[in-house]
Amino acid sequence: MQTSFTPEQLRDPDTASSNQVLRTCVHCGMCTATCPTFVLLGDELDSPRGRIYLIKNMLESGRPATEEVVRHVDRCLSCLSCMTTCPSGVNYMHLVDHARHYIEETYTRPWHERLLRTVLSRILPNPRLFRTAVGAAQLGRPLGQLIPGQSMLAQRMRAMLTLAPARLPPPSPAQAPQIHRAQGERRGRVALLVGCAQTVLAPAINEASIRLLTRLGIEVVIAKGVGCCGALTHHMGRHDQAMATARAAIAGWSAELEGQGLDAILINTSGCGTTVKDYGFMFRNEAEPWRTRAETVSALALDISEYLMRIGYRPTRETPDLSVAYHSACSLQHGQRVTSEPKSLLKTAGFRVVEPRDAHLCCGSAGTYNIVQPEIAGRLRTRKLETLVATKPDLVAAGNIGCITQLANGGLPVVHTIELLDWMAGGPRPAILDSVSATAPQPSSPTIR
Repeated sequence: MQTSFTPEQLRDPDTASSNQVLRTCVHCGMCTATCPTFVLLGDELDSPRGRIYLIKNMLESGRPATEEVVRHVDRCLSCLSCMTTCPSGVNYMHLVDHARHYIEETYTRPWHERLLRTVLSRILPNPRLFRTAVGAAQLGRPLGQLIPGQSMLAQRMRAMLTLAPARLPPPSPAQAPQIHRAQGERRGRVALLVGCAQTVLAPAINEASIRLLTRLGIEVVIAKGVGCCGALTHHMGRHDQAMATARAAIAGWSAELEGQGLDAILINTSGCGTTVKDYGFMFRNEAEPWRTRAETVSALALDISEYLMRIGYRPTRETPDLSVAYHSACSLQHGQRVTSEPKSLLKTAGFRVVEPRDAHLCCGSAGTYNIVQPEIAGRLRTRKLETLVATKPDLVAAGNIGCITQLANGGLPVVHTIELLDWMAGGPRPAILDSVSATAPQPSSPTIR
């Protein structure tokens, strides 16, 4: 694609990077066939190719973003399916992230949108505030469907109340900064990102990760000062807030690296993993030592399924007679290109693994998307659940808390892949499976060390 940025514009590192991305695009349109919003809406401007044109014109003009550009960029899920499909290697992720930052800097949204985005960016990355907010939403949950109207504000209010879980698990002490010692001979030492929203919504995922890793001889560090990875605010265009959060995570892990060292930094929330693996790019223009530290963290970051394949996961329990529909989170299959590892691990654990039709299409979660774009997110959820149910599974496994929350209460138990792997390697049976018949015994829950 031909571009016409001025030399002055290209002195800006973000614009120079976007210029290279734009020049890689050859207009082929192959991305349109795998874009969820184009599949649903059929509008060229709601396809990657259409958004690329809008972003190009916006950046070249140097003028503030228009309502049209904002509307179509906001509808992008950042599922990155287009990047998997693209034969030219267009890095759409970096381009749309730059566009979102530019929009945030130049466009004034309606007051209620500004308020919502501010609330989400402050509450979701903060577990204490998020737990309080979910508690309040639980009280209003029965009233959600009584909110009248089809305005975007009404839809978003209903979505926030509907997404609130009926109950929250208690806080888990295992997620506090500490060292979980390996059982038996130590084979490795890793840091685990426990995250922000996940620590509130599903601490059992982190507990299962810690149990399984320590049982396999891996020492697990929950590093001090590491909380949210910055993904949520980064994809909202809130650059400074995202960088500050990422800097805190990098500092915490760097302290461990400079101390007893780390073999890997493990992430069991794939949306976070995609961002952490991109820290090197995000900090490319930062002064030392931050640039080098970010590159080191990115190089060590692995999805937990990648690490389990590396160290050799093996089950210790009798194979259950269960069929598992594997839902591949977009951030895992498209963002990180991790596709075979979770399925291989589930098969090794003894599950019958099935995959739904159109597995490449997003479920509609996408960070805060199911709140800020509830109508499209709802349609994608319905479509995904229909394809999952069609495989006639006993349960669904996924590697991302956002997807698990989005697909909950859809007629099938949805559980994190790591909880199933932990169960088959000596851990407790996931509580959500109580309604599912299985031949495997139900052990008592071991203590996390």
